[in-house]
Amino acid sequence: MGRGSYALARVAVIVRAPAGWLCWAGLLSAGIGVLVPGFTGRRIGVLAGAALFLIVAGAVFAARRKRYAALARGASRAGRSVFLQDRAVTLRNWRRARRWWLLLAFLAAAGSSFAVPAAAGMALVGAGAGLWAKALWLGGLERRAGSLLWVRTEWAQASPAAEPVRGYMSTGLAAGDAAPGGGRRRTGRVPAGTAVSAARQ
Repeated sequence: MGRGSYALARVAVIVRAPAGWLCWAGLLSAGIGVLVPGFTGRRIGVLAGAALFLIVAGAVFAARRKRYAALARGASRAGRSVFLQDRAVTLRNWRRARRWWLLLAFLAAAGSSFAVPAAAGMALVGAGAGLWAKALWLGGLERRAGSLLWVRTEWAQASPAAEPVRGYMSTGLAAGDAAPGGGRRRTGRVPAGTAVSAARQ
């Protein structure tokens, strides 16, 4: 990139990046869990898992929402020298950087089924569902504001709401290849990976 230029990734895409993996890994580990009786028995394990699903999903959805909202309100218009990162690139980079943690979470959830069948797996599903719901909530903010939220890639290594994140950038709703909320765009769009000047409409 030239001087003064930098890459932007969609906030909602980063938030929902682990959601699908956590849900599938959680369902798989929970399925493994119900095949073994465990220390507590299947019935108690499944009931505990249902409770954990609700608790974890609610906690993940609520976490840092005030900071997300404050950053969204203070978003500044993206300049002409920035580049929009493709949705697929954002997802791949996030998962590649954390693949061992995700694998460890799956193994831990599956292993814990020998004590409390399915419970940890359902907690993983709850985490994924909470992140997915938060991405949809961000999509609602974007639609109401009429603009998409972006963050500099080097600021959001841990989270798009982490302390190093100094602020969000905004573009028109047509920019990039992800719809409000971070899902795949199904209609015409301004291509990602290009300068944002065309996306200011």
